[in-house]
Amino acid sequence: MPSQNKTPPSINGQRERREFFRIEDRIGLEVSRLDKAHAGDDPFNHSPLAALKAEFQRLDQDVRAHLASLAERDRLLAGLIKSLNSKIDTLARIIAFEQNPLQPEDWQDVTLSEGGLCFTRPTASFETGDHLAIRMTLPPELYQPRAVAEVIATEQNDSGDTRVHALFVDLDDSDRQQIARHVMRWQIRQRQKE
Repeated sequence: MPSQNKTPPSINGQRERREFFRIEDRIGLEVSRLDKAHAGDDPFNHSPLAALKAEFQRLDQDVRAHLASLAERDRLLAGLIKSLNSKIDTLARIIAFEQNPLQPEDWQDVTLSEGGLCFTRPTASFETGDHLAIRMTLPPELYQPRAVAEVIATEQNDSGDTRVHALFVDLDDSDRQQIARHVMRWQIRQRQKE
């Protein structure tokens, strides 16, 4: 995982989990247990495109920095460039998703917040205290935030599945913002349905 702008783990995990609004949603979810010996490795980053993705993110941050100063001089031009940047970002997410499409079993119902998530597994494959590498795909925008989460509880339901409750302990600020935007948009869509 990248090491910039990380949100530190909560001292009081129970209290922090209640500070975030939670939603029930269906997302793409890829989860793997992190081995303590390879805790710094990113299990989702086995692609030769990793360097290009890092360069893309650096360029995106550079454009955003320049937009702030441009907006002071020419709001119309800054607005146009911001729209073009968003269009390119959306196209990049579509291409990335098409290169690595999720299988039907990778889409599942979860409880999600900026503080963590809760998901179901057919077997008791994770235990309290396990650290997990998590990559989510948040529709319809196809954002793919990544996090390291710690399993804080597991419970078995009547059908024999295991419900896993995990708290994010290592999450980039940009990924947290993607989750926050997704939660906000989910709320807006729910209000529009009413």
